[in-house]
Amino acid sequence: MATMSEPVSVKVYVPQGSLGVGIFPEEIDYALASNPDVIALDAGSTDSGAAYLAKGVSKNDRGSVKKDLELLMHAQRVAGVPILIGTAGQAGGDKNVDWTRDIALEIAREQGYALKIALLYSEQSPQLVKQKLAEQKISNLPPLGDLDESTIDSCLHIVALMGPEPYFAALEAGADIIIGGRASDPAVIAAFPLWKGASPGPCWHAGKIAECGGQATSANTGQRGVMIQIHADGFDVEPVDPQVKATVETISGHLLYENKNPWKLTEPGGELDVTACQYTQLTESKVRVTGSVWNPQPYTMKLEGASGNLFQTIMIVGIADPDVLADPQTFHDKMLTTLKQRATSATGLAEDEFHISLRMYGWNGVSGMAPPEGSVPLEIGLMGVITAKSQALASNIAKACNPYFFHMPIRMGMELPSYGWAFTPGDIDRGAVYQFELNHVVSVDDPLELVRMEMLDVSEGQAVKAVSNA
Repeated sequence: MATMSEPVSVKVYVPQGSLGVGIFPEEIDYALASNPDVIALDAGSTDSGAAYLAKGVSKNDRGSVKKDLELLMHAQRVAGVPILIGTAGQAGGDKNVDWTRDIALEIAREQGYALKIALLYSEQSPQLVKQKLAEQKISNLPPLGDLDESTIDSCLHIVALMGPEPYFAALEAGADIIIGGRASDPAVIAAFPLWKGASPGPCWHAGKIAECGGQATSANTGQRGVMIQIHADGFDVEPVDPQVKATVETISGHLLYENKNPWKLTEPGGELDVTACQYTQLTESKVRVTGSVWNPQPYTMKLEGASGNLFQTIMIVGIADPDVLADPQTFHDKMLTTLKQRATSATGLAEDEFHISLRMYGWNGVSGMAPPEGSVPLEIGLMGVITAKSQALASNIAKACNPYFFHMPIRMGMELPSYGWAFTPGDIDRGAVYQFELNHVVSVDDPLELVRMEMLDVSEGQAVKAVSNA
């Protein structure tokens, strides 16, 4: 490990924005020709909702993840560099990590690879989270309020978002592949150069720029890769495909991506400040970034917890009735009131024992906001969502509401309309509703405090646990 007084230059190859979205094999050849020091990439996020944490599954199919990982593990053999993976299996829970581990072991067995695989687990027990709550180590992030034990108990799985330090430990242990649980996207990319002693500001900034692979280039997609070189002056960004360009505009604008502040980025242990950064077009395809500053702060880890204790049934109809299209808001309000009244009269439930919402696609189904005054939609796809404490109850409410959802006119006295069912039967049981319950941070004294590491020594296709809880 280099010391801070030594000049450090580290090349990080980021092959794609998320493991499993597909890699262009020719890009790997371009990348290896540049002699990278490490391959690092993300494998998930919260973007696609809470179901993947709650169920412990990936949104990507196993075949796609295996295909990408086969290519990367072969590249590793050629280049002799480690692979760092973050938020394995989409959500980074223990089941997601193990799912990715099994794919890597299968590839190693089929190809006869001998290597060391480090597993970084960041899933937390409800008991430990309650302990941290009692110690007043947990604080909320807007818009959620203070955490209570009942909310913790509602979570099927809870993870703590780790920084780069667990990857340091795995690298020190000699890992060839590191499969990480829930981790900060930039931290996975910043980890190796930080471990080598590079300046934190450029490392974290480079990690943010490359978190989605080539999305911050003219390719504008996570299927493409980039090469990051961190050095004494800052860092350089260059696509690994010569047909793709990195420009000052594409690179400088990426701090706006999934970030509330385009100048600052909060991460475990500190805050990245890019206010004074300079972006220079070195070549037609390469950009240099200087002036990135890292400001250390007390170490916190974001907690994510997913529940699945509610159930839904949905109904979908298409509406082309000109009377409805002329006044969608009145129709929406009347339909919602009618369905709630029907649900309570048919089931005997109080209104706070279920929930009904209407999504009017083609009018305001995505934004929920009223369009400009005077606008008239061509047609509306109306989705009714019934949520209750059991699937049977949600289904029964939908069945009771079915005739009203299908036939209700905008004004009484009109001939009853018939809207167009998208499917039959009209009520579709969706199953459990998975949602995030935690948007909180926990303060820790040690970045490794909430992370467990296991090391697998793979030899001749057989995996042997060599180190646990390291």
